[in-house]
Amino acid sequence: MTAIDQENGTSGKEPLKTLARYRSKNKKIMFGQNLSHEGLGEIEIGDQLRIIKLNQEDDDPDFSPGSGYVYRINMTFPELEKLKKIPGVVVNSITKEIDQSSSGNVFPHDTTYFKWTADNFGPIWVPKKGATINLTPQNIDLYRRCIEVYEKNTWEQQGGKIFINGKEATTYTFKMDYYWMMGDNRHKSQDSRFWGFVPEDHIVGKASIIWFSWEHGPRWNRLFRFVK
Repeated sequence: MTAIDQENGTSGKEPLKTLARYRSKNKKIMFGQNLSHEGLGEIEIGDQLRIIKLNQEDDDPDFSPGSGYVYRINMTFPELEKLKKIPGVVVNSITKEIDQSSSGNVFPHDTTYFKWTADNFGPIWVPKKGATINLTPQNIDLYRRCIEVYEKNTWEQQGGKIFINGKEATTYTFKMDYYWMMGDNRHKSQDSRFWGFVPEDHIVGKASIIWFSWEHGPRWNRLFRFVK
């Protein structure tokens, strides 16, 4: 996923704590036999030195066994590094799941110009107040909703031309800043990859305090701390 910064045109880095799916094979070792937290919707894999705790609570669990000692695991990059050091794991068998389908199920839902998936997405430019773009067949599906719905203009297309508020338009200047909202659990987040840009007037608050924090149990040292 690549989102282009409004100010300098650079792309952001993927955070280390982002979850992604991997497939791993082991040497006749059955992961998941020590389900010490199974009743709490969690399992632990690994040995005494390297424990990876995985969420099993929803319909798409973070850990699922396949055939032939192959496992499908949703985990962060630091957890992946732990997995590689667990005895019996075939390190060169570990592969990251990348969706290559280009089925049109992600924003802007146009497979003519955008062969994007939830994994391979972008680059995409995020609109900024006062910025002007040229309107082209290649970008109208990206920005039409911002122009028509969020900024309350009429939009018509006739004979290959675009009419905004009844006047032919080849460019448009945005009236608001927009944001690109991303979840940190790549394959379990419904975020801007599916519904696009968020205008500034749709953001109704700002996080100021950590009310509750959970990772395989309450993280007491984070509760009721101010967000920096």
